[in-house]
Amino acid sequence: MKNFLLTVAIAAAGVVAVAAQQAGPPARYTPPKGAKDMKAVLFNWAWYMGMLRGPQETESVATLELKANGTIQVDGQPCRLTKYRISNNYQIAGERIQIACTRANGQTYQNVEVVSGQYAWDEDIPGAEIVPGKGKATPKPALVRERAIRLWASPQGAPKAAAAAKENASVAWDTGKPVITFPIPGAPGAIAKATLNADNQAEHIEVRDGNVLMEFNYAKYDDYNNPLNKIEAFMPGSMVEKRNGTIVRDLTTTETETGNLYVVMPVPASVKNAGSRQSN
Repeated sequence: MKNFLLTVAIAAAGVVAVAAQQAGPPARYTPPKGAKDMKAVLFNWAWYMGMLRGPQETESVATLELKANGTIQVDGQPCRLTKYRISNNYQIAGERIQIACTRANGQTYQNVEVVSGQYAWDEDIPGAEIVPGKGKATPKPALVRERAIRLWASPQGAPKAAAAAKENASVAWDTGKPVITFPIPGAPGAIAKATLNADNQAEHIEVRDGNVLMEFNYAKYDDYNNPLNKIEAFMPGSMVEKRNGTIVRDLTTTETETGNLYVVMPVPASVKNAGSRQSN
């Protein structure tokens, strides 16, 4: 009798397993046309950025590499870029920006700006001090919030942050366009508002952090990957950043790599020893 019951149980389990396989994966979500609820807005935002991948259209963008030219502000003065390279990791939150530019007086400026989790620092070479004795890392704890905002108000970072906020995010249509409000990860109290254009891509994101207002204007979305590696993942060709109304970065995208390259920002021991401090 025991053997019979065991056989029946195994057979029943097999039937359930086969039925589950035959049922297949859960149906993909498709928002109704004209839907204005939060779930639909977030789906369309990621969809029209080219961030949804695979049969189930899951958002699985992990990293970004972006090169640009243009002008930034250094010590309050314009500096014409000769190099600007962004390396983002959205899963282990971090950003490294390699900068080289020439001031109006002909002097050159170089820096590598990094944020990783609750640490911010500058490097004289990418990955400074990861190999002992190679390069110099300078802790910049007062810049954690600014750099976290730049990461999570970026074209790909913003929809990720809004989705991660869940019930702490909201959407309004008062202007006829979706305006998504969400908190910035890694900068408690900083609140972002992202306005999407007619193509469901962010055209303006403003972040209020105490008495600081950071604004990001995005336009001319396209696939800027190498012609041999187009994957219909879209980034803005024009990116303008303002701080309290003053333009501090005016960038034109020249090339992207949206194929989830290996991007890491390990925190040097000297930076950890200096501690993490946030300031606005």
